[in-house]
Amino acid sequence: MSFPSSPIASGPVSRRTSRRVTIAHGAHEVFVGGGAPVLVQSMTNTDTADAIGTAIQIKELARAGSEIVRLTVDTPAAAASVAAIREQLDRMGVDVPLVGDFHYNGHTLLTDYPDCAQALSKYRINPGNVGKGAKRDTQFAKMIDVACRYDKPVRIGVNWGSLDQDLLARIMDENAVRAEPWPAQAVMYEALVTSAIENAQRAEELGLAGDKIILSCKVSGVQDLIAVYRELARRCDYPLHLGLTEAGMGSKGIVASTAALSILLQEGIGDTIRISLTPEPGGDRTKEVVVGQEILQTMGLRKFTPMVIACPGCGRTTSTVFQDLADKIQTYLRDQMPSWKAVYPGVEGMNVAVMGCIVNGPGESKHANIGISLPGTGESPAAPVFIDGEKKMTLRGEYIAEEFRAIVLDYVKTHYGNVVVAQ
Repeated sequence: MSFPSSPIASGPVSRRTSRRVTIAHGAHEVFVGGGAPVLVQSMTNTDTADAIGTAIQIKELARAGSEIVRLTVDTPAAAASVAAIREQLDRMGVDVPLVGDFHYNGHTLLTDYPDCAQALSKYRINPGNVGKGAKRDTQFAKMIDVACRYDKPVRIGVNWGSLDQDLLARIMDENAVRAEPWPAQAVMYEALVTSAIENAQRAEELGLAGDKIILSCKVSGVQDLIAVYRELARRCDYPLHLGLTEAGMGSKGIVASTAALSILLQEGIGDTIRISLTPEPGGDRTKEVVVGQEILQTMGLRKFTPMVIACPGCGRTTSTVFQDLADKIQTYLRDQMPSWKAVYPGVEGMNVAVMGCIVNGPGESKHANIGISLPGTGESPAAPVFIDGEKKMTLRGEYIAEEFRAIVLDYVKTHYGNVVVAQ
């Protein structure tokens, strides 16, 4: 039997053609657009005026894999702390680029605090919140002037919760005289896209180079995001930042973000992503970074950390041993990556299988670089270990987890490098 080649053909996603923007801190540079890998971004939720607390959280986000970190700059105290945050990060050896998020008073803060303007690697400007009436153009121009002076890229980030009301009114008026007026939803989409593109063009007229501009149009609905970004991608060649503006909490936020971003990314749309999860009370802020990485990695667009394949469990796996082992191995691999990635190149592409019974256990284990098939209910109390498709040993007893972790570490050392990593 032969299958037609096109419907099931697999291969790399064809990325949308866009300009390339460089975001730099010192000698460290990341590239957005122009065929560069899709980057994972995050945002702090500390009070930026707390320089030490904010620097600590940025370090945690960077260690988790965030490649760009945005922080709120909303008050004079926050603006005054930015340079100190950057200095503290530099002392800790954290070179992640910082983005300042400005609303309402950004023109004042960037002008009055030049150390802040210089310490940031990029500015985010919301054109709906830069001012009203006659002040709007002047205040927008001031921010673009600072970006030009310090050679900083800018993300012009439109949000449907804070649209430029004058622009929205203009588009509504234009719609009213159409022979067949658009529905209200389409008018909103058009306002978002128009705001982003017109403000980018205005920034270029003010002297900001086209390869210094990134666009975003944030909404909170999955279908809305898909529709807006498809149109935005069709009408411009600026790099695009993706994300639901308020994804939500827990599984809802993860599912919504995955549903929206995966479709756009599969279509080649999107150059940076941020998963705007509402954290659980006292929850770990780095979860949004992990989710962003896992979306890209499970789609085959990036590799960040070895993947653990584990079965969901069924009536054959009444023991929780395989669940505990899968969790321990997955946590171990992610915890090791900050040090491993420097000395074991390629380790992020490793696959590890932790299976719970004989049905799919051996087969899945053979497909992984390293796999273990734990005994299911009623099976012989033995756990065969497969390395690169071949059964190499069988583990038994109460220390299977520790022994398997040692096997994984030995595989990493022998297959990805010869440098010993301190344990």
